[in-house]
Amino acid sequence: MHQLRLFFTALQFFTRLPIPAWVGFAPEWLNQAARYFPLVGVIVAAISAALYVLAVLLLPAPVAVVIATAGTIYATGAFHEDGFADMCDGFGGGMTAERVLEIMKDSRIGAYGAIGTVCMLGLKCTALASMPPLTVIGALFAAHVVSRWLATALIWRMHYARAEGKAKPLAQSMRAGEFAIATATTVAVLAIVGASGVVKVAALGAGVLGAAIATVWLGRLFARRIGGYTGDCLGAVQQVGEVMVYLGVLATLGDGALT
Repeated sequence: MHQLRLFFTALQFFTRLPIPAWVGFAPEWLNQAARYFPLVGVIVAAISAALYVLAVLLLPAPVAVVIATAGTIYATGAFHEDGFADMCDGFGGGMTAERVLEIMKDSRIGAYGAIGTVCMLGLKCTALASMPPLTVIGALFAAHVVSRWLATALIWRMHYARAEGKAKPLAQSMRAGEFAIATATTVAVLAIVGASGVVKVAALGAGVLGAAIATVWLGRLFARRIGGYTGDCLGAVQQVGEVMVYLGVLATLGDGALT
C-alpha cells in the first residue's frame, strides 16, 4: 500500500491527473516517489498513444501526432516543457551561476526559451509523423519512459543546485535501490516494446544511446555552469531525452533524405 501511495504521489507531482483521496500526503514521500518517475511515463505515453490511435483513424498522421503531443502537454501541465524553456533561457542568457539560476527562476519566457520550445516541439512532431503508425505507438512508450529514467539518474548522481526550489523535495539523496526500481521499470517497458515488434531492438538501442549521450552532455553542462541540477534541468533532460529517442528510432528506418 505504501508503494502505491508513492506511485500516486509521483503521478500527482509530475502530472495534473487526479489521484484517489485516500492516498493522502506526507512531504517525505516526494523524495521516495522519484523511483516511480518512469512509471508515470507509462501513464503519459498511454494517454498520448490512445489519442494518436483515435486521431489517426480519421485524420492525416501529422495532425494525429500534434493531437497526441498536445495530450501529453495537457496531462503534465507542460511541466517538462516549461523546465526546458527555463533552462534554455538561463543557460543561454546567464554568464554566471547566480545569474543562470536567477533567470531560470523567472516565470517569464525569453527568446531562448521560446525558440528552444518551438524547435523541440517541431522535432517531436515531425519525427513521429515520419514513422509508421505502429512504430509511433512503440516509440511513445519507449521515449516517455526512458527520458524520465534519465532525469531520475540526475537525481541519483548529482547534487541539487538551489537551497530551495520546486524539485528540492525530490533531491534528498536517492538510494541505489530506489534507482534500481526506476531502472527495472524502464527495462521492462523496453523489453515489451521490443518483443512486440512494433519497434526493432536496434532502433530502441539507437534511441536509448542517443538519449543517454545527450543526458551525459547536459549533466556535465549543469555541473560546470551551476554546480548541480534544478527542477528545470530535470525537465530539460526529459524533453531532450524524449526527442532523442524519437530521432534514434527514426534514423534506423532508412528514410534519410539522401537514401
